[in-house]
Amino acid sequence: MILFPAVDIQNGKAVRLKQGRAHESTTFAESPVDAAKAWEDAGARWLHVVDLDGARSGVPENIAIVERIVRETSLSVEIGGGIRSLETLKRLADAGA
Repeated sequence: MILFPAVDIQNGKAVRLKQGRAHESTTFAESPVDAAKAWEDAGARWLHVVDLDGARSGVPENIAIVERIVRETSLSVEIGGGIRSLETLKRLADAGA
């Protein structure tokens, strides 16, 4: 079995939404990169990342953070949120997500 822990990013922080409501969030880490590293340290091999800001706006707003997670961990990363163009898809694929 493969488990996919998740890091949801909102306003540059790792958060959890209450029942999916963007205005009701709890910050779990100021740095999503640190949150990803914590999952890696716990033994995760995969990570699911959601750009919540991008999901709402339709434009990836936290793509640089996702690129850092890929670059600074050995995790295999899947990403969602704000991917609405081939250009964005290519940037993420080129980063290794």
